[in-house]
Amino acid sequence: MLYNTKWEPKRKEIFILKPLTKIFIDLPVPSNINYYWNLGSLLRFCLIIQLITGILLAMHYCPETIYSFDKITHITRNISSGYMLRNTHANRASVFSCVCTYTLVEIYTTIHEKTIQHEEIGITIYLIMIITAFTGYVLPWGQMSFWAATVITNLFSAIPYIGNTIVLWIWGSFRISNPTLDRFYSLHYRLPFILTTRIIIHIIGLHYENHSNPTGAQREIDIIPFHQYFLTKDLQTVIILIILIILITILIPYALTDPENFIKANPLVTPTHIRPEWYFLFAYSILRSIPNKLGGILALIRSIIILYLILFLKQKYITTGNHRPNIKLTAWLLRITFLLLTWIGRAPAETPYTNLRLIITAWYFISFTILLPTHNYKEKIIIHNIYPQNN
Repeated sequence: MLYNTKWEPKRKEIFILKPLTKIFIDLPVPSNINYYWNLGSLLRFCLIIQLITGILLAMHYCPETIYSFDKITHITRNISSGYMLRNTHANRASVFSCVCTYTLVEIYTTIHEKTIQHEEIGITIYLIMIITAFTGYVLPWGQMSFWAATVITNLFSAIPYIGNTIVLWIWGSFRISNPTLDRFYSLHYRLPFILTTRIIIHIIGLHYENHSNPTGAQREIDIIPFHQYFLTKDLQTVIILIILIILITILIPYALTDPENFIKANPLVTPTHIRPEWYFLFAYSILRSIPNKLGGILALIRSIIILYLILFLKQKYITTGNHRPNIKLTAWLLRITFLLLTWIGRAPAETPYTNLRLIITAWYFISFTILLPTHNYKEKIIIHNIYPQNN
C-alpha cells in the first residue's frame, strides 16, 4: 500500500471525481523531492494566467492592420486595468519561456526508457509554445512585429520549387497585410487550447507511470499524498512567481520590449537591426550562424530534430542526473549555451559577432551529437561491467 487509507477522502467514492483526485490530489509522491519538481506546477500556473489574460485581451483586440496597433494602445491606456492585463500577458510569456527552456534541458539528464514517450510530448509542447508566442508577438503590429513576421515567413521561400507558394499561402496575399494578421490571430487564439490538451495528456501520463525522485530509487516506500504536503510547497513557488510578475509589471513593464515596437508598422521603413522577442533569439542565432539562407534554415531544423533524436540515449537503470556527473555538467553547459545564443542573437551581423555566433552554434551541436552520446555510452559500459547479468 502506498500510504495509509485514513488519508483517502470520501471524494474518491464519487465516480466522476475518482480519476481526477487520483491524478491531481491523492497522487502518491516520494517525500524527498525538491523544488525542481515544482517547475511543472509553475508552467501550469503560467498557462492558466496566459489563457485568462489572453481571452480578456481578445475581447478588445481587432485583427486589422489599420486598428491593431491603436487597439493595443487603447487597451493599455483607456481600459480599466488594461495596463496590468496587457503587460502581465506579455511578461508572463517571458517567464513561461524561461521555465520551459530550463525544464527542457533538464530532461536530458534523466532520460529513462519508461518516460521517453512523455519527454517526446514535452518537447512537442515546447515547440507549440514557441509557435504560439511568435504569432502573439506579431499581433501588436509594431515595427519589430511586422518586420519579424516578414523575415520569418520569407524563410520558407528558400524551400526549392514550392517555397514561394508556401509564403503566399501564409500571407494570404502578395504581401503581409490583413489576411496575414487574421491568420496569426486565429493561430494565437487556438494554439493555447491545443497546448492545454497536450499538457493534460503529459500530466496524466507522468502521474500514472512516473514517481521519480532525486535519488533515482524506484521504490514504493516513503510515499506521501500530494495534497496537502506538496500542494502547499507548490503554492509557495507560485506566490513567489506572482510577486515577481507584479513587480516586473509595475516597475519595469517594458524592459524586455524592443523600442522599435512602440512605432506603428511601416512597410516602407526597415529597422536598422531586425530581431525577434528575446526568447526567440537562441533560435535566431542558429538561423543566422550560416551565411546562406537555406543553410541557416537547415541548421535550425536540425537543432529541433536533434532534440527528439537525443531521447534515444535512454538509460534503463539510472533515472536521475545526480548520479550522472558528466551528463549533469553537459546540461549546465547547454544552459550556458542557450544564454550565449540569446545574447549573441541581439548582436548585428558583423565581425566579430558572426564568428562568435558560428562557434556557439557549433558547440550546441557538439554538445548534443558528441558529448551527450559519449557520456551515455561510457555509463552503459560501466553498468555492464558492474551488473553483467542485467544486460
